[in-house]
Amino acid sequence: MVRQRIERRLAAILAADIAGYSRLMGADEEGTLAQLNAHRRELIDPKVSEHRGRIVKTTGDGILIEFPSVVEAVSCALAVQQGMAARNAGTPEEKRIAFRIGVNLGDIIVESGDIHGDGVNIAARLEAIAEPGAICISEDAFRQCAARSTRSLTISASRSSRTSSDLCMSTASDWHRRLADRPQPCLSP
Repeated sequence: MVRQRIERRLAAILAADIAGYSRLMGADEEGTLAQLNAHRRELIDPKVSEHRGRIVKTTGDGILIEFPSVVEAVSCALAVQQGMAARNAGTPEEKRIAFRIGVNLGDIIVESGDIHGDGVNIAARLEAIAEPGAICISEDAFRQCAARSTRSLTISASRSSRTSSDLCMSTASDWHRRLADRPQPCLSP
């Protein structure tokens, strides 16, 4: 039996989901879906395209995106979170759509347009520990961004026992640091 060669590559992976999606859908399915579709059409999809990403798949409240550059992935994540904060400004708290985002730089397996492997799994785990409205990035992703980013990105600097080598980014907090500084591992507030 001849084994087919598996396609692997290094990529930046962004995993995102909506915090409280089941609650939002339970309260107003049609309104939540209409709101999500508007956010995708008007903000998320254009930002992904602008940052050269490829939407691999969507899963109701989740989205998996591949980028050729981790700087582009993190820049896209920041643009989406900033855009969502602006879009949610006049929305009552109980109706807001807030994304949790995880970004990892890792090896992936590509099969029929889908992506698999630890690189994807780590991005999904980081998304799961991010606070609503925040971005949690792996240390590998952080190192690449710190070495290459000319933008001023901010990193929260709290300690957490839930992860020892990952960083969570947020855009609005009084205890942030510039990306050039070396923060302690953290979770967003």
